[in-house]
Amino acid sequence: MHRAERPRPRRARERLLRLCAGAALALAALAAGTGDAAAAQDSVQVSQASIEVRRGADSGTFVDAQFDFSLSGPLRDAVEHGIALYFSVDLEILRSRWYWFDKHLVSDSINYRLSYSPLTRQYRLARGGLAQPFDSLDEALSTMRHVHQWRVADAGVLDGGNLRARIRLRLDTSMLPKPFQFSALTERDWALGSEWTGVIVPGEAGN
Repeated sequence: MHRAERPRPRRARERLLRLCAGAALALAALAAGTGDAAAAQDSVQVSQASIEVRRGADSGTFVDAQFDFSLSGPLRDAVEHGIALYFSVDLEILRSRWYWFDKHLVSDSINYRLSYSPLTRQYRLARGGLAQPFDSLDEALSTMRHVHQWRVADAGVLDGGNLRARIRLRLDTSMLPKPFQFSALTERDWALGSEWTGVIVPGEAGN
């Protein structure tokens, strides 16, 4: 019987170099994807956000906010070709507790559906059961950028102090068709969102 031939040193070196090159390419792709995901979190800026507590006839806890963002070319093309985009404005108000995890006092969202109708050549922005038509995409986006007098809780919810609040706006990629969900994970142009941004709670500014 013949003994198995040992791989020649040159072939072994070439195989090792190929393996190292493949690993380097994989790490580079992973780093690029991570960078795109991180950059996507800066694609929306919270330019203004405030909380107001009103007592009396029209009592409650209200939020005003303004966001600065635009849609990338691929997202605009998607809307104009009949793919609806879903956005979420998320708000959280928490009470800090030194002895346990923070307590969630308020956790609420505004959900938007942005779509285009080729028949009417109009864009539609739906919020809850209400839908508003627009002649241009920019008009629809301008409405979504401004949140006015959003009632998130009763007036007494914030009593007690030690509060902190945060807000964000994001594209809800889970509502996209499956092929586009993958694009949202791997391509920067398909990702849209802000970091959680702190909002000053009335009575907590000096804390």
